[in-house]
Amino acid sequence: MKTVRNIIRGQTVSREKVWRAKQLRRNMTEAEQALWKHLRANRLGGWHFRRQQIIAGFIVDFYCHAAALVVEVDGEVHDQQIELDAERDRVLQERGFRILRFQNEMVLHHLPEVLEEIAKVCKERTDKIDFSPPLQGEGPGERL
Repeated sequence: MKTVRNIIRGQTVSREKVWRAKQLRRNMTEAEQALWKHLRANRLGGWHFRRQQIIAGFIVDFYCHAAALVVEVDGEVHDQQIELDAERDRVLQERGFRILRFQNEMVLHHLPEVLEEIAKVCKERTDKIDFSPPLQGEGPGERL
């Protein structure tokens, strides 16, 4: 599995993107609020999640660094941006992230199943990801 670095530090982010992420945190959808209630404060299996995190220039709904996991809650707007979502997923996957997408209705009406799937993926991924820094002289992604 690909080595995942801490993507928070060292990333250049515009003020506009930071402002937009803050706005999204303040104006979460009903489905995002319902899910956040169970992800915040390490409530799901002890995994730490962030909301509206900027990664590679994209603002993701929820992010767990320990599992290199991005969780997206998709509403109707995503029906009009299929190509944009596909490109975003491709970029994130190339960086070693796993993306889980749930429709608003799924989160609102089947929350226990959504939480179970997220917890299952976190467990699987934390058992496989190498978070160690590269040895001196190694380039990105090269391991002995």
